[in-house]
Amino acid sequence: MANSLQQLYKTSLCLLTDFYQLTMAYGYWKAGLHENEAVFYHSIRKSPFKGGYAICAGLGTLIEYLLGFQFVEEDINYLSTLKDSQGKVLFHQDFLTYLRHLKFSCDIDAIEEGCVVFPHEPLVRVKGPLLQCQLLESILLNITNFQTLIATSAARLVQATRGEPVLEFGLRRAQGFDGALMASRAAYIGGCTATSNVLAGKLFGIPVRGTHAHSWVLCFDSELEAFRNYAKTFPDRCIFLVDTYNTLEGMKNAIKVADELKDEGFQLAGVRLDSGDLAYLSKEARKLLDAAGYTDACIVGSNDLSPLVITSLKEQEAKINVWGVGTRLITAFEQSALDGVYKLSAIKSLQGKWEYKVKLSEQAIKISTPGILSVRRFYFDKHCEHAMADAIYDELLGIPVKGTIIDPSDATRRCVFSSQTPYRELTHAIFRKGRLVYKRPELCESREKTYHALKQLDESIRRLLNPHTYPVGLSSNLYELKHQLILKARGFTV
Repeated sequence: MANSLQQLYKTSLCLLTDFYQLTMAYGYWKAGLHENEAVFYHSIRKSPFKGGYAICAGLGTLIEYLLGFQFVEEDINYLSTLKDSQGKVLFHQDFLTYLRHLKFSCDIDAIEEGCVVFPHEPLVRVKGPLLQCQLLESILLNITNFQTLIATSAARLVQATRGEPVLEFGLRRAQGFDGALMASRAAYIGGCTATSNVLAGKLFGIPVRGTHAHSWVLCFDSELEAFRNYAKTFPDRCIFLVDTYNTLEGMKNAIKVADELKDEGFQLAGVRLDSGDLAYLSKEARKLLDAAGYTDACIVGSNDLSPLVITSLKEQEAKINVWGVGTRLITAFEQSALDGVYKLSAIKSLQGKWEYKVKLSEQAIKISTPGILSVRRFYFDKHCEHAMADAIYDELLGIPVKGTIIDPSDATRRCVFSSQTPYRELTHAIFRKGRLVYKRPELCESREKTYHALKQLDESIRRLLNPHTYPVGLSSNLYELKHQLILKARGFTV
């Protein structure tokens, strides 16, 4: 599987980090803590878009980054030029030598791309030398937060269209070409059928689609002439953009050209509506197409679509059956960023014993969870087709045979399961001692996983507005451990 990051940048990305990660790494090195084994995990605090779930994405890109993890000579040379406030060299040469020879050697465990995930769950777990774990924070959050956000946005759009194709048309509105590429990748995982971004098609194997712009029509003396020339250029997959001058007249011109060229083998694939009252115009367009015998021609709708706009169009019985979405998908318009965090949860003492760590806050949602965390999903049925609840547990403590999971934000919300309750482990080994041990699926397989994962959720959890809360909690023994550590940290006798 080709490494898209290496194809794009052909250089190290180790300096794609926040400066304080390097200063902390230097501090660990000076204190002799840099090789101490530690555990960090990435989780989200709230589901995006006020929804009931998120779609995990970004793992494939993170794997590519880690496979190329290395401080190259140019990186070291740059770091050697940095100065402190006194004008002295910031990093000691011995530390830079250490970075020059640093080899990635962590264990990475993660939930697979395309899986439905929820707040508090460890999406990615990093275990290894403290310095390395720290250096991965910024890039890991950059990759997984953004792609999870966009994949979730795409899934909500597909949900709004009731499974009809969604085309990602966001390149021109994205935050830079990096954002466009990673968003195209994530949108495909979330359920989009294709992208307009040709480079994304090349790098990730995503199908590419597109029609023509209004400028095509304006370059000819008439709309009819423009349509005739486009039809002759693409006789087998032609979709006309019909709203350059007058949408319904444009529809008649599209049909006229289709009739003219029918004997030459031309087949009208469809039309695109990009402005105006899409509900009304799509109904009128459908009438014209059907009356002319083009019952198989599709109607593509675009123009600043969102899940709620699409839902409204569906309720109005709009005749659109392919949806082109740009701005509100590629930018995650309704929510600019995912509330994802990366927290230290355990560190190994010099005696080789794990010491669990908890970060406190005045807000319960911001209190971290200690341990070497994994996720187990329980199901109502033996075929694991209907999800019941998720348990976050510590690998060393395990889960009690007959157990209870407790919501970390509200101890009164609990779910009980027995030893007979079917389950699957969501946390998978990705790297061991820096070596990739995970067989990466094709992107289309991750997209398929999204489809099946969402079907496992009750409709009340999937709904776009005011969804029901899916049960997620800490195993009872982990909850008790966390509670004791919080009391101890606050000075109470345990």
